Amino acid sequence: MLIIDAPTTRQALPFPTLIEALRRMFLSHCEVPRRSVLQVAPIVPEGPSGVTSLVMPAWNARYYGVKIVNIAPGNKARGLAGLHSSYLLHDATTGAPLALIDGDAITARRTAAASALAASWLARADARHLLVVGAGKVARLLPEAHRAVRAIDRVSVWARSPDQAEMLVRELCDAGIYATVSIDLAASVAKADIVSCATLANSPIVLGGWLAPGSHLDLIGGFTPAMRETDDACFEGASLFVDTEEALQKSGDLLGPMARGVFTAADVKATLAQLVAAERPGRGSELERTVFKSVGTALEDLAAAVLVYESQQA
Repeated sequence: MLIIDAPTTRQALPFPTLIEALRRMFLSHCEVPRRSVLQVAPIVPEGPSGVTSLVMPAWNARYYGVKIVNIAPGNKARGLAGLHSSYLLHDATTGAPLALIDGDAITARRTAAASALAASWLARADARHLLVVGAGKVARLLPEAHRAVRAIDRVSVWARSPDQAEMLVRELCDAGIYATVSIDLAASVAKADIVSCATLANSPIVLGGWLAPGSHLDLIGGFTPAMRETDDACFEGASLFVDTEEALQKSGDLLGPMARGVFTAADVKATLAQLVAAERPGRGSELERTVFKSVGTALEDLAAAVLVYESQQA
């Protein structure tokens, strides 16, 4: 069994290659059971809170993989990251373990790649200005991912922490990408062709009234019912797309507006799988405003893990 660390994993997942691998996996037959959520109680009852563990399996004819994501809120007091994940890839026929892969690198890169894959159908063909809302692990990857599908030549960055926004802008400029810090979020949203949000917000950050006609809104955070990055107005008059139908059951960005009658599940134009298979159309006009909401799927993890493993076999 190979043990593949984070740097090797990242190197094996360049965005053009990863986006294509996701596209192929969505087209292929892949089983994706519902993720299991386990509450791991602390050994010492009076100690810090325990761990929430997500177990995410997926398999196809050749490979069977399981990602385990452990979320430990008490880690902040320990000076540790609050989330750790690992990926174990097996041979689907024999069950033999093939590789243990860094799960954090897989998650971050496949998440950004899925947004870019969706944007290849939903963002205008002439989209050039990307606004990144957030400056965390996934947000930092969004410019590179979107530049694989659109001719992005300007990036604006807004974050609650101006220091983090400045740091990301410096990284982008060092990489040869024209980038600036957004001081006025409303004004930046109004000017952007693509607005990509990757935050842990629990209340709306981007308001629908700011979005320009023809823009594409990409919502990555808000992967629990309590989380939300946008308001109801973002969906009014817009075409809504999701990565999987599971988004309608998990995302606070969708559950709240649905409960208030802003839209229904039947109003979703397509899932990412339906876009890839050309079963339903993406953007229909230059002035159409599109929204893509993702919560992640183990199919994407499997596609990335296979890519990493096979890169080590060459």
